[in-house]
Amino acid sequence: MVIETTTFRLADGVNEAAYLEFDEAVRTGFLYHQPGIVRATTARGDDGDWIVVVFWASIEHADAALDAGTSDGTMQRFMKLVDRAERKRYSTFD
Repeated sequence: MVIETTTFRLADGVNEAAYLEFDEAVRTGFLYHQPGIVRATTARGDDGDWIVVVFWASIEHADAALDAGTSDGTMQRFMKLVDRAERKRYSTFD
């Protein structure tokens, strides 16, 4: 299994409600339709930092979803809403 994290802050002028609406649309309209998705969740820290955590069945599934999101414009819309996004991936041992 692969755990993918994306940390970021909201871009200037983007309010939390607008981001959360986009986030819900991405999870229900895109992520949960991707092969190999296990779970996705979003959280906000008290300091204004955000994290999206996605669990994938394999690195191949994570790569395919990233490619699909780039092709359909989901990633471009995400990048307009956030600042300093950093994606990391971790492989589990189980």
